[in-house]
Amino acid sequence: MGDTPANPPAGVYSSVRQLRADAWSSLTELARQWASDTSSAARRQATQERLDELFRQLLPIENCWAFPGRSAFTELRRLRTAEDRYGLARRTDELHRALGTESYRSATPRKAEPTAPAGEEPLPGGTTPKPYFEVLVVGELTAAEEEALRISLRGRRRAEDEFVYEIVVAPSFEDAVMAVLVNPGLQAVVIHRRFADRSPYDLSVVAGLVEQPQADPFAQDGPYEQRAQALGARLLELRPEMDLYLMTDGSVERIAGVLSSGFARVFHAREGLLELHLSILHGVRERFRAPFFTALRAHSRRPTGVFHALPISRGTSLLTSHWIPEMVEFYGLNIFLAETSATSGGLDSLLEPTGPLREAQDLAAKTFGARQSYFVTNGTSTANKVVVQALVRPGDIVLVDRNCHKSHHYGLMLAGAQVVYLDAYPLDRYGMYGAVPVKEIKRKLLELRRAGLLDRVKMLMLTNCTFDGIVYNPTRVMEECLALKPDLAFLWDEAWFAFARFHPVYRRRTAMAAARTLTENLRGQGLADRYARQQQELGDDPDDETLLDHRLVPDPAKARIRVYATQSTHKTLTSLRQGSMIHVFDQDFSHRTAETFREAYMTHTSTSPNYQILASLDLGRRQAALEGFELVQKQLEQAGVLRDAIDQHPVLSRYLRFLTTPDLIPGEFRASGVEQPLRTGLARMSEAWEDDEFVLDPTRATLHIGLTGIDGDTFKHEHLMDRYGVQVNKSTRNTLLFMTNIGTTRSAVAYLIEVLLKIVEELEDRKDELGPPALRRQAADAARDAVVALPDFSSFHPAFRPGGRTPEGDIRRAFYLAYDETQCEYLSADEVTEAMTGGQDVVSATFVTPYPPGFPVLVPGQVVNDAVLDYMRALDTREIHGYRPETGYRVFTEQALKEQQTLLESDNGPWATA
Repeated sequence: MGDTPANPPAGVYSSVRQLRADAWSSLTELARQWASDTSSAARRQATQERLDELFRQLLPIENCWAFPGRSAFTELRRLRTAEDRYGLARRTDELHRALGTESYRSATPRKAEPTAPAGEEPLPGGTTPKPYFEVLVVGELTAAEEEALRISLRGRRRAEDEFVYEIVVAPSFEDAVMAVLVNPGLQAVVIHRRFADRSPYDLSVVAGLVEQPQADPFAQDGPYEQRAQALGARLLELRPEMDLYLMTDGSVERIAGVLSSGFARVFHAREGLLELHLSILHGVRERFRAPFFTALRAHSRRPTGVFHALPISRGTSLLTSHWIPEMVEFYGLNIFLAETSATSGGLDSLLEPTGPLREAQDLAAKTFGARQSYFVTNGTSTANKVVVQALVRPGDIVLVDRNCHKSHHYGLMLAGAQVVYLDAYPLDRYGMYGAVPVKEIKRKLLELRRAGLLDRVKMLMLTNCTFDGIVYNPTRVMEECLALKPDLAFLWDEAWFAFARFHPVYRRRTAMAAARTLTENLRGQGLADRYARQQQELGDDPDDETLLDHRLVPDPAKARIRVYATQSTHKTLTSLRQGSMIHVFDQDFSHRTAETFREAYMTHTSTSPNYQILASLDLGRRQAALEGFELVQKQLEQAGVLRDAIDQHPVLSRYLRFLTTPDLIPGEFRASGVEQPLRTGLARMSEAWEDDEFVLDPTRATLHIGLTGIDGDTFKHEHLMDRYGVQVNKSTRNTLLFMTNIGTTRSAVAYLIEVLLKIVEELEDRKDELGPPALRRQAADAARDAVVALPDFSSFHPAFRPGGRTPEGDIRRAFYLAYDETQCEYLSADEVTEAMTGGQDVVSATFVTPYPPGFPVLVPGQVVNDAVLDYMRALDTREIHGYRPETGYRVFTEQALKEQQTLLESDNGPWATA
């Protein structure tokens, strides 16, 4: 018989879920070995001690779950104490199997095709299990009271109930916080009676894997409603999607009058549990609703006659076709039954929603913490253009990260904005940019203020998080900007960050959460006191350098919160491709922006939207509201597994390594000093995400491949994609970006490791065939980061700079000037260099956008310089929009620039925008 497995040390895990899964596997194996062990007493004693240690590890974790739960765990410990070896092995195996297969969730089947209330989601028929969830009850209940409560709530179940749930009892503040962080299946919390401050259990086993729960904001002997209020606020801060209820023996009328709106209902403990049971089911049903999907499915089941557009509707142009039967065979009939070109009959209109689509968008706003949310069926590129057009008029000044997605640049061009480009800090060694420091943003705002142009500054646009995983601190950015420009609007491009709403550490760095936090801060005394102290410290007229070096806070009497976020639901949550959302948290929306937003939405939204995309957005929102926390936790875990698999592999680690936080974020932006937050557990990750100016999203794994001697583009296309079908979105000369998402599986991670190992082993084989000189050359090439410095934005040519002395440029004027072919010419790179050497300004007439990295290196009206040319020469990317080597750069003629500068100075030209 082999050695018994080692107990999993808590220190090697980044999540409680991983620790729990491995601990149960070890417990099952140890119990099996203990039952069949016929060796020495000393050996059996060692096994027993390991079993006891596993019980110690699992106890505080299992107290957070209804299954196996405290009673089943107590049963196992009783079998261990009684030394019932066979009984322990059998029961442990049963529980482990149920956990692995999640069969405990499906103990209660649904009736066939139950009748749903009007307007609500009908549940699938057959014997599909009812959705299962768990409810946290907080209170010091005895074992008998806990069992009585469980039995009583089970007794309230009815056959027509849509869902089934079990309860988890937490006796203290610490245990309640621990449970909501550990157990993603919790959908509701009932604060039942007085609860302790500290846990009676040893929580050290999970210390560091969760945010520390002992941050107790209330006194042990405080009023019950005050304690309940504080606990409820803490739980909703961590998991705002949960429903919160209070059950008390006191005066429910009085308590209801002082509780915050976070509590859904207050119940009297002596009035029975039926209303509580019904309220719990109702709260989950509200999040489960998918009104547009329900309407679309109902439409697909109705007999209709189509005397309108769309022959494919109802499948009529397909079912009788002799030539394209595979279309129905491949896609299935439902997708065509659900197609229609009409905007009536219960399906609603995307442009003027009044029914189920309006409900679906309202549910999305609640789920994502917005005041309004809008569905977009042609991607975040369009969502960005909608927001820009809604808020920006020709001549308005907009600050924008030069490295943002090209849709921002095109949107600003269409809106006629005068653009001030912001430079992110460069990561030359890896061929990528980081993010824009808040000091850079403030510097540009102060420059515009000195020029008397601050009143024309309307918006700041930033990407959160960047493609490479650099995440801003939106609260700090907006606070400091509003201190200089109190009515500034913000557009946060969160195309790759929609999932962040559903994790307590990530959430604080999202635009909508930051907007709500700022709104609450502006209403509170704390920020007012900070502002008063700031004014005393800075005086009446501080110089710019003082303002740059000081962390500013806005004047609560003047600042307005105007925040917009665009998200690609299809990129990081569940949706069909191009399904996106616009989230709005704008205090001035109804009286200042609603009409212009409506017009912009009409401008860019199709009158024939894809209803399947809309329905998938509705269902994706439902999934995120009910299991987003669990899915994001798993996503984080898979990212950690991927990193560990390569960093700890004896062969792979010789050629490959994942870049760390210090690689991608300079120390000056990391006040916490935490270098690898995920490696040190969520508690340290939380510390970094609270304090640092920039943090690194752990689900983005940038792999450095320099030591392989293969450039990123070749590695990506020829090795990963063409040979093995591994999809990678981005590469630089010496890196590849791997992203985990809510659909990433352990099998997918394992396959990637297999593929990388095959590639590396081929490199090893080739090394054996090379002689010493070739090996030395290869080593030298691999060790060298063959990249040139990333170019900052040069400047706009004076012909396109209305401000003259300030940096804003008129992209639209340059863009449309290039429509006149007589104003443009083509120059090769050498000809551009020659012209520049001769003192000529060479100015781009087009956007030039390499993929990767995917942002414009040149925009219309920008002066070409040596840094841009050097960067373009060094690129080995296969796709460059706006540039063809055979023709060269499209630039304005000298005569065109002279004429435009004259027109600009006279302010009478056809392109005047102010």
